[in-house]
Amino acid sequence: MRDLSKHIIFILATLVLLLLGNSVTYGSTLKVCKTCTYTSVKQAVAKAKPGDTVLIEGGEYKEHGIEVNKPITILGRNYPVIDGNYKGQIITITSDNVTVEGLTLKNIGTSYTRDDAAIRVIERSNIRILNNTILNTYFGIYLQNSDNCVIKGNVVTGQDVKGLNESALGNAIHLWYCDNAVISNNKLQGHRDGIYLEFVKDSEVKNNLSENNLRYGLHFMFSDRNVYTHNTFRMNGAGVAVMYTRDIRMEHNTFENNWGAAAYGLLLKDISSSIIHNNTFRQNTTGIYMESSSRLDIKHNEFDKNGWAVRLLSSCIQDTFRLNNFTSNSFDVSTNGTPTMNHFENNYWDKYSGYDLDKDKVGDVPYRPVSLYSMLVEKVPPSIMFMRSFMVDMMDNIEKVLPSFIPENLVDEQPMMRKNNYDNDRKLTKVVR
Repeated sequence: MRDLSKHIIFILATLVLLLLGNSVTYGSTLKVCKTCTYTSVKQAVAKAKPGDTVLIEGGEYKEHGIEVNKPITILGRNYPVIDGNYKGQIITITSDNVTVEGLTLKNIGTSYTRDDAAIRVIERSNIRILNNTILNTYFGIYLQNSDNCVIKGNVVTGQDVKGLNESALGNAIHLWYCDNAVISNNKLQGHRDGIYLEFVKDSEVKNNLSENNLRYGLHFMFSDRNVYTHNTFRMNGAGVAVMYTRDIRMEHNTFENNWGAAAYGLLLKDISSSIIHNNTFRQNTTGIYMESSSRLDIKHNEFDKNGWAVRLLSSCIQDTFRLNNFTSNSFDVSTNGTPTMNHFENNYWDKYSGYDLDKDKVGDVPYRPVSLYSMLVEKVPPSIMFMRSFMVDMMDNIEKVLPSFIPENLVDEQPMMRKNNYDNDRKLTKVVR
């Protein structure tokens, strides 16, 4: 028995020594600076072992083509700058479990064949790209076939988009065939699209600011079961586009100041079975443009000072608009035909002139939000020049008395007399930042 006890003690002591040995040799820090052993980021990354940290001190490093093929952390201290000098991609990640944090990466040249980026991830998982500043790039952060990645707290600034065409710009954050991603708290501008997602599922986009991009603040297609909350999309060429997608939740976002002949706060094309709640659409050419979209629950949204609040094409079916506020829009709702299978209920319309005899805060007379003039503009766009003329007012008033052209079934049977107040609902559902 005594010999057995000695044997067990020997085994335990050996295990302790092995663990202590690992703690000494595993997870080292390789420092990069002008006077350090490693003066090049590429050199330190090449020498690093799995689990190591490459710590880059403040200064400027003119480097590109840094390949990260092992699970390490690249950490910046005192704001180091890696200047790609327009010679190609700066960091390419080909390993799982990599973190890149606290760097300034700049100067990626336009490439029409390689889609060069400041940081590119190729078929990897568990990548964390945190709190970096990315300046003057073609693509900022580019992930392909990569799952369970976090892109958080980055500032990605491209170029002044005035006078440029789409081919001259990449996207600030670009994901292709990626699942379970979290994109949060980023500031994005000066690219083709702020965020571009294609074949991305079960992911979350939250608390981002995407502005002054040439095309869309957010653009995604074939990307099901995603959640978009507390983002701001403003002053983009065409707003936000959601295409060929289902089971989406878009809540507490702000779409504002997206102006132009083909600009929208939110473009919905072939989207189904989704929720659009508690968003603000303010000062857009069109708040929401809907085509071939079905089974959408559009609730508790603010439509304020838009040209068109909602353009609901006749190809849309089984969509529900309830408890929304429509204020100071040139047109509240317009359509190009006679959609009959959509439902409006308990919305507030500032143009409603009905009455409430029983004082239940619900109008006693139904409201038809589509005006004859809006239908005329839909069919003959140049007629917009007659807006606010006496002739238009007379035309709409006659149609209200003797309706014959506007869709008979596009009506809010119970319009609200006062604006819907849903601040309490917003507080209950607010995402914790």
